[in-house]
Amino acid sequence: MNKTKIDWCDSTWNPITGCLHGCEYCYARGITNRFGKNLPDLSDFASKNKGLHLLDNKIDSTPYPFGFEPTFHAYRLNDYLGKQGRNIFVCSMADLFGKWVPDSWIEEVFKACEKAPQHNYLFLTKNPARYVDMSEKSILKSSDNMWYGSTVTAMEEYFSSKKTYNAFLSIEPMLSSISPSTIEGVKWIIVGAETGRRKDKVIPKREWIEQIVEDCRNADIPVFMKSSLADIWGEPLIQEFPRKLRR
Repeated sequence: MNKTKIDWCDSTWNPITGCLHGCEYCYARGITNRFGKNLPDLSDFASKNKGLHLLDNKIDSTPYPFGFEPTFHAYRLNDYLGKQGRNIFVCSMADLFGKWVPDSWIEEVFKACEKAPQHNYLFLTKNPARYVDMSEKSILKSSDNMWYGSTVTAMEEYFSSKKTYNAFLSIEPMLSSISPSTIEGVKWIIVGAETGRRKDKVIPKREWIEQIVEDCRNADIPVFMKSSLADIWGEPLIQEFPRKLRR
């Protein structure tokens, strides 16, 4: 359970960490490189299967004992039981719906969410096809407090749903203009610029952001600008939430 500086949620929760996408602008990999530490002997703590790690007990010396390799921290599943309701970004240090993540891991996370229904759970993936696959398997939960986001940087595929699921987009880092058709079937849009000092970092153009705001207004979709856009957009930033996420 962690408070966070991410401005569109109240807390982050990382029962699973690590990712295999290899995005060059990934902030999470940088954090694990800074705070992760491969310990010499984890035989008493972890089991490993096909490159995936399972931890049943906390290791005090590091939150990321296997660096950015996919790791299931099973001991974190009950972190939010009995806590006051909040908007929780689930697996900010991973892609829970990456192709490499077993269905069983995701189902365990869903079970933990169901035990603490006072919270809103926000998921985010670069692999939205997994949402569709899990929906077809009747695994994906359609509760009002479950929100399924797709990370979109340009014109990638995303997950949308006009009825059953709460779908949203996170356009971050924004690398190009976005077509109006991209926002169809979503209930919320988050927009942000790439942070950090990467050599080839893309600075979004103001007209790209203006177009998104106009499209959202026409479709009655709330839009949330991350603080990383302050130098481009100016103050005040537009920071709107869907009604169900307002607290």
